[in-house]
Amino acid sequence: MTVTSSGMSPAPSGRRGATLIFNAGAGGSEHCTPDDLVAALEGIGFSPVYRSTACEADLDAALADAQGAVFVAGGDGTVRAVALRLAGREGVTLGVIPMGTANNVARTLGVQGAPLDVIAAYGRSEVRAFDLGRVEAPWGQDLFLEACGCGAFADVLAEYDPEAGKSPLRAVQALTATLTNFDPSPVALCVDGVPVPEVPLALLEVMNTNATGPRLRLATHADPGDGLLDVVRIDAGAREGLLAYLAALARDEFTDLDSVQVSRAGVVEIPYVGQAFHVDAEVRPPVQGTSGRVRIEVWAGALSVLVPVGGA
Repeated sequence: MTVTSSGMSPAPSGRRGATLIFNAGAGGSEHCTPDDLVAALEGIGFSPVYRSTACEADLDAALADAQGAVFVAGGDGTVRAVALRLAGREGVTLGVIPMGTANNVARTLGVQGAPLDVIAAYGRSEVRAFDLGRVEAPWGQDLFLEACGCGAFADVLAEYDPEAGKSPLRAVQALTATLTNFDPSPVALCVDGVPVPEVPLALLEVMNTNATGPRLRLATHADPGDGLLDVVRIDAGAREGLLAYLAALARDEFTDLDSVQVSRAGVVEIPYVGQAFHVDAEVRPPVQGTSGRVRIEVWAGALSVLVPVGGA
């Protein structure tokens, strides 16, 4: 990642303004109150204004005039909601206080630990560039922090329907139903203007962070500050068994598998024939009889993020 500025230790002459966005429904939030987080931020030299995330309108109002540091205490969904509202804005730096289940964005940045410990670590930190992915597709325009893709994972998500709430039982049912009938189609991919030989792909993920979904580290070496996206493909004709993929994910060696191909690119074009896509944890469901293309490009340096020096 590219360091754009450093030396964020609080100046002794005064406090810095900040906004705190807190998702009281995130995993781990029961162990911290907004008062705890505000006090911890005050302890490292900030004067934070606390804002809840009760609804989208409240979030819009809270961030409309936000300047300086915006700290987000929550999971990837809350981080995404805030980040998309801050994308491209000058003078705003995003600080993630991970309190969710997967915390893919925070983990990619090396920000881990209990919320109050993470805040303490922000006392000595630096600002880094963080890219986003831009999507133009038949369904409209999108932005993503983590990943966008089609194939097995997108089909499982579409079957699972994240909007229906979290359920381990439904997750197992969706996985079983999808993989039982999964029949990958040939994909004529184009990467940075260069056509890729058409082959059936079991998985196609364009990654910005190294993980998406339930901590699926599909792009081991992805760097969200390098101005490129990682294109991860599984050749359906050479694919290994499910256990091999699960074992490789557990060892963080997914990209070492023979059937997995990874390249880096600024622009990726994917033929659209109505298949399901996911954009981070949101599903763009399949639409029969529709065709076109999905164009994905990197938005380099769309965000500035605050990262503790040496990790949290």
